[in-house]
Amino acid sequence: MSAPGEPRQEPLSDALRVVFFGTPLFAVPTLEALASTPDLCPILVVSQPSRPAGRGRRLADPAVVEAARRLELAVEQPARVRAADFMERLEGLAPDVAVVVAFGQIFRRRLLDLPRFGCVNLHGSLLPRWRGAAPIQWSIASGDATTGVTTMRMDRGLDTGPMLLRSELPIGPTDTSEDLAPRLAALGASMMIDTLRGLARGTLSPTPQDDASATLAPLLERSDGAVDWSWPAQRIYDRWRGFRPWPGLSARLADRPLKLKQLSLPAAEVASDEVSAGAAAPGTVLGTDGGALLVVCGDGRILRLERLQRSGKQAVDGVDLLNGERLELPLRFDLAAETDA
Repeated sequence: MSAPGEPRQEPLSDALRVVFFGTPLFAVPTLEALASTPDLCPILVVSQPSRPAGRGRRLADPAVVEAARRLELAVEQPARVRAADFMERLEGLAPDVAVVVAFGQIFRRRLLDLPRFGCVNLHGSLLPRWRGAAPIQWSIASGDATTGVTTMRMDRGLDTGPMLLRSELPIGPTDTSEDLAPRLAALGASMMIDTLRGLARGTLSPTPQDDASATLAPLLERSDGAVDWSWPAQRIYDRWRGFRPWPGLSARLADRPLKLKQLSLPAAEVASDEVSAGAAAPGTVLGTDGGALLVVCGDGRILRLERLQRSGKQAVDGVDLLNGERLELPLRFDLAAETDA
């Protein structure tokens, strides 16, 4: 990738025939960057089928489809990219390269081998760390201080292909996945341009991944949002930052499920003034502060629960929840949550 302040690589003498595969908003900056680069503008955009969404269950186009139509690019939405008719259509296009960003379908060997420069994936982590469907969420939920993006040549494994370019990005102590995703998407869009030009010029040397250093970022499930109050406060806070907007965090209070919509983590010295180690059981509501509930965690530190939501209700301040449900202290959350909030 070009260093900050350096001129970008000159355009290619011959345009590449690029087919773009992507679905969610994370993929849109890369599509826009390619569309605005004449020698790399996609000849076809491929996305997932439109699906019902919202209360009315009306068909909603993926973000990539909306962007492609705005950019006046050809779009196809096959149910399965391995289908014979779709593969014949692709083979007829004779692509030089396939660019893949959060597409959401598995590529078979026939498709992987079709473009002469291969299928190039933009992944939202510093591979081999966080291979899988949710790298941004798991990097934050695990307390990482640094992440980044990687371009790689796809193979038949799960994000196991050789790496082409990587670029780091710091994770701030209060960053959420919603904060981080657009920054990574923008960084990756620029890096993809450099990757494709480097491949076309033969100036990139793929680097094998170290499988022994790999970690997995599996698709998120509702159960991942269940809080165990025996965990350290930082771990709970990091999972809240990572698992936004879904699955969020869920707990149980007064024998009913509750979503934890807004949290904050006081400084260590403040927390130590609030409760001494072992003075209160994990999950105990110690009191209130500025509308928030102060809850002790497994390491003796506290979390401030600022906004809470019962199923089917509006989110409210912690104090308003206590008053509205006539809950009195002392009060304790169930140690481990269920996930039906």
